[in-house]
Amino acid sequence: MLYSEKVMDHFANPRNVGEIADADGVGEVGNSRCGDIMRMYLKVENDVITNVKFKTFGCGAAIATSSMATEMVKGKTISEALKLTNRAVMEALDGLPPVKVHCSVLAEQAIKAAVADYYTRRGIDPAPIVGEIPACEEGHCGV
Repeated sequence: MLYSEKVMDHFANPRNVGEIADADGVGEVGNSRCGDIMRMYLKVENDVITNVKFKTFGCGAAIATSSMATEMVKGKTISEALKLTNRAVMEALDGLPPVKVHCSVLAEQAIKAAVADYYTRRGIDPAPIVGEIPACEEGHCGV
């Protein structure tokens, strides 16, 4: 399986790893059956994501997509972050092997889950804003 230089860089030197203790939103997607679990933490000020961190249990592609996704939403408004697609994450990484596409889907879903939690904590129903975040099916997280 061949990975791009960008995938290898984000795997070997992931950006934004860790937790935000006083996060405004936390989202977790995936499950142990899939083998990939992503947790995203957001800090939001005036509708802008000022900080984002992640903790991912999974393969190199899962770590790389988490890293790239956090880089892509940091400094963006919530509405801009919600437009992040798995395709955009894959393109930013110069592609992923077909068997690893689900990792980029998880990264997109983790951001959405964290935003949904952000709204829920404020007493706002996130469903009309974020949409539905599909559950992980056996071996096919969100695909």
